[in-house]
Amino acid sequence: MNISQEQLIVFKTVMETKSFSAAARKLGKVPSAVSMSIANLEIDLDLNLFDRSGREPQATAHAKVLFEKTEQLLIEMNQWKQYARALSSGLESELNIVVVTELMHTRWTDYVVLLEQEFPELHVNVFSAPQEDAHQLLFDGHAQLAFMFEREQLEAREQFVELKKEVLVAVAAKQHAMSQLHTVSYEELVKNRQIVVASRDREIQPELLFSKIYWRTDNHHSACSMIKRGLGWGVLPLEMLNEQPELKRNLKVLELSDFTPKFEYYVDLVWSKENNLGKAAHFLINHARNLRK
Repeated sequence: MNISQEQLIVFKTVMETKSFSAAARKLGKVPSAVSMSIANLEIDLDLNLFDRSGREPQATAHAKVLFEKTEQLLIEMNQWKQYARALSSGLESELNIVVVTELMHTRWTDYVVLLEQEFPELHVNVFSAPQEDAHQLLFDGHAQLAFMFEREQLEAREQFVELKKEVLVAVAAKQHAMSQLHTVSYEELVKNRQIVVASRDREIQPELLFSKIYWRTDNHHSACSMIKRGLGWGVLPLEMLNEQPELKRNLKVLELSDFTPKFEYYVDLVWSKENNLGKAAHFLINHARNLRK
């Protein structure tokens, strides 16, 4: 069975116009060409699609059932052609993006919306991971782009463009002992349990770790839940608190007295120089660069 897109278009048009001659006029063909196309389709399918005993052909029950599927099939065939053309122009078959867990509350979806508008046929996968794991996903080739905090030490393999500044704050539940203090000393931070977002790899030391006693989790939602229950203090994005009034009611931003930790970080769009990036990845990188001009 070898059914062409052209045959399906002719069949669909005949069903809509209920006439071979009307379909021919609509398609810019001679009636005999339409009649021949339908006859060949019937041979290929081994089905009678039209009863030709009357003045105008009457669709059979088989034709009516097939007609319901034809429009969607033609749409899918056009999408397939568009996707093939996009791939031939350098568009990747899929784009994997990893977002650091503490940044999941930010407007990273704005960038995905841009991709969908520019490349509607692109398949996009979005993952979340702690900072250290996000880095590794890039270098292992499992992700092409990452939204991450700035790193204290840059890898020679990585390249990035700055997007925005993000402020982090030390917080504890309002019922926590440290929340009762006007100011919190470094000694108090160190001796109280910290809830820290960290890699699942226990060998990797968390970057924002201050306390000698700490519990780990791989995402900020779990960290936030534990902090709210008074299980420890932690570091969360200020914007996350501002966007969720319920958090402000349950958490207190700690006033640190002895030192001022670096809690202001740039958010970067990061990629590996070793990965061969496709058209969509380059589009997003260039968009981020243009925003800085």
